[in-house]
Amino acid sequence: MSARLRAWVAPPERAVWTPGGCLHSIRMVGAVSTRSVLIEPDAAGSLGAVNRVIQVSPLLRSLLEAACDVDPEYDVDGRDGMVMALLLAELPRAPTVPLAVPFPYTPEIARKCQRFLEQPTPHDTIDQWSEELGMGRRAFTRAFRRETGLSFGAWRQQACLLVALPRLAAGEAVTTIALDLGYDSPAAFTTMFKRLVGVAPSRYGSGRATTGN
Repeated sequence: MSARLRAWVAPPERAVWTPGGCLHSIRMVGAVSTRSVLIEPDAAGSLGAVNRVIQVSPLLRSLLEAACDVDPEYDVDGRDGMVMALLLAELPRAPTVPLAVPFPYTPEIARKCQRFLEQPTPHDTIDQWSEELGMGRRAFTRAFRRETGLSFGAWRQQACLLVALPRLAAGEAVTTIALDLGYDSPAAFTTMFKRLVGVAPSRYGSGRATTGN
């Protein structure tokens, strides 16, 4: 999913919060089942105007599934009202998961980042990018951090993770993906993956993801 020059990935048991009025698109990989819940911007459980990926607990998952069957004109004092009230109470408690890649707003750097996502070159260096963009090393690193909030190395790691997730969902071998993305060993890739996603890549596969806005 991308919006406002960012890209997000929602593995199973995660959800993407998309504020109302935010232009976005969704691409699904593999056998995926999703749920979408529309929430008024001024509702108590609204997560505000910032897109994010959140962790979906078993309770929140059940509430999202139940909310999809609630009539828009539900009785706020009845069972449906209690379901929705509990959903709005649980949403703000959901931890944010760092599964987003911010894009710079300088067009030339943004295009370079887009090409990286389309065809990762994990061994690229700051010197290579700055030279190709016709920028000094210091000017490039300052602009990149200012516009993305990340160092070049941290951004590259996040981007590689976003590239890896669909490949894992499609059933590709962890070893193949790890080596393609420049890791010295599957173990090094697994350590990074578990830290950011919460499960080992060998356990990640097609499943149900949830979206909410």
